[in-house]
Parts: sequence; C-alpha cells; structure tokens
Amino acid sequence: MKRVQPKLFEPMTLRGLTVRNRIWIPPMCQYSAFARDGVATDWHLAHLGSFARGGAGVVIAEATSVTAEGRISPEDLGLWNDKQEQALERIVSFVHSQGAAAGIQLAHAGRKASTFGPFTEQSGSVPVEQGGWTSVGATAEPYPGLDPAQALDIERIGTIVEAFADSAERAVRAGFDLIEVHSAHGYLLHEFLSPLSNTRDDAYGGSLPNRARLLLQVVDAVRDRVGWHVPIVVRVSATDWVEEGLTLEDTIQVAHWLKDHGVDMIDVSSGGAAPARFAIGPGYQVRLAAAIGEQTGLPVAAVGLITEPVQAEHIVFTGQADVVLIGREALRDPHFPLRAAQYFDHPLDYVPTQYGAGYR
Repeated sequence: MKRVQPKLFEPMTLRGLTVRNRIWIPPMCQYSAFARDGVATDWHLAHLGSFARGGAGVVIAEATSVTAEGRISPEDLGLWNDKQEQALERIVSFVHSQGAAAGIQLAHAGRKASTFGPFTEQSGSVPVEQGGWTSVGATAEPYPGLDPAQALDIERIGTIVEAFADSAERAVRAGFDLIEVHSAHGYLLHEFLSPLSNTRDDAYGGSLPNRARLLLQVVDAVRDRVGWHVPIVVRVSATDWVEEGLTLEDTIQVAHWLKDHGVDMIDVSSGGAAPARFAIGPGYQVRLAAAIGEQTGLPVAAVGLITEPVQAEHIVFTGQADVVLIGREALRDPHFPLRAAQYFDHPLDYVPTQYGAGYR
C-alpha cells in the first residue's frame, strides 16, 4: 500500500522561498540581550539553532525592535545598527546549515515599551534611572499599569516607517529569508489599529482605513527595501476580545488590504490591546485563522496551544491553516517536527546524522 505523506510535511512556497514543511517556530521573546545593547548572544544561537536542528520549516526570531525606544524591555533584541546585524548573521548561517529557513519578526512595542522583563521581581515601566525610557504611542494614554507614552506626531510616524524599512534591509543582508511585521498584542502597529488604544483625530485615527494607514505604510516601505522575492508575513491580533475593540470582521478587511499591498501570509494571534478575559484551550485561535484564510484567500498560520502531532496535522489537512506555529511545545521539545514525523512513520532526509540513532 502506498504511504500517504502527512500534509504537515508537504513543502510550501511563498514567492522565492520554498520551505521544507508546514511546522514553523513562532517568534518568542527571550529577554536575553543582557548587555542591553540589542545584540544577539550565544543563547539566541542555541535557542534558535535547536529548532532548525529539530526539523522546523521556518524558524522566526523573536520580536526584534527597529529602534532603541521600540524594545519591549531593555533586554530585547534590536536591528538598527551594524553590530546587531552581524550578531544575527551567524545565527542565520547555522539555521540554514540545518536545512531550515530563517525569519525575523520586526517590531516596535509602542506604549508597551520600556518594561521590566520576566526575569526580575519588578514589574511595570523601567524608570529612566534604571535604563528605561519614555515610550511612544498613538496617543499619550498609557497601557494599564505602565507609564504614560508620548503621542507620536506625523513626522515621528514617518521616522518609524523608515526604521522598519531600514531593519528589513538589514535583515535581508544578514541572510533572513522571510520578514514578519509585528502588528499584534497591543504593540505599536496593533495599537494604531485598535479603537481601544487609538483615539487620534487625524489621518491615522478614527475610521478603520485611517487606523490601518500606518501598518500599510510599513508594509509598503518594507516591500520597497526587500524586493519582490522576499516573503512578507504580518502577525495580527484577529480580535481584541473586548467589546468595542478590534473585531474579526475588522481584521478580515485589513487582511484584504494587506493582500493588495503584497503581503504573502497572515500569522493569526489575538488580544493584547487591553486587558481581557477569554477562554483558552487547545487550538483556541485556529478558527480565527481559518476565517481570515477563507475570506481573503491568503495563506494563514495558526498559533496557540497546538501541542500534538495529530492536532497539528488535522489543522493543515482540513485547510484551517496552511502552517502551524509551534511555540511553547517547541520550548519543551525543540524536535517536535522530527517527533511528528516519527509518529506518522514518515521518513525524513533531514534528521541530523548525529541524532540518527534516536529516530531509527
């Protein structure tokens, strides 16, 4: 009887990039640039390299800020200077050596910047005297529990658009194959999109087209710098899970616009613009991804409590998503793709030779 290849292990092509499978690693902040200079360290090499060695199709580096003021915490990665770019080059090289593609999530934390990382007993905004800074946002209104932001004027908005483009150019120069633009979880681009955090009365506020203006400008600027062969993915929060916040219908419309602006895939998450309570369970965001994919025709990636090979295969086999992003489960088992292949008795030609004894 002919062996049936699991859908998880079918290659996928986005523009000039062909990826070996549909199991990708999402960006996961490590808060480990301990010199506070935004430069990747040996930890990032081991962390991201382990997923490439473990058989992932694409390994996406954590939220990497396009400016110093855009970091979530002082320990976040950045990509606004040569030293940061050079440190990422060796990581990309190792990821490629293991047969995986390398992606990077470019981000600006907006009003949620300059916060204490999780490895400290302190919380909230980092004071200036402890290495923090004044955050910027759509308005001066702070995220609950954080210090007030400085409202961005039109000129500084333009500077941030250019910063995304500059970082994207650096990323491609460092060897990254795919660019993800972070427009989720209450960070700057999502902050502008959500009516909960954007109460501006100029061209960047009010109607949904105005609130989406900054995101579309960033996408256009990034595309202009990286060329037409590099895939661009946008991570969205499909819903704010709060009444009067961003809805799934809003996000579907934004995704249509993103498609028109040359975006190749939507990475579908949710929440973050404001504190919210909602039910969480296995694959709880998959339906959001499925709706966006069905309504727009764009490839979509699903993320959120996808932990088992059968669950992951079901999501892509049934067309609910084109890609599954394995986050926390990959932290527990960086070799999840190899384990999934073994579960389905599917032979792979990219099991590391050094680890072959574990997969016979």
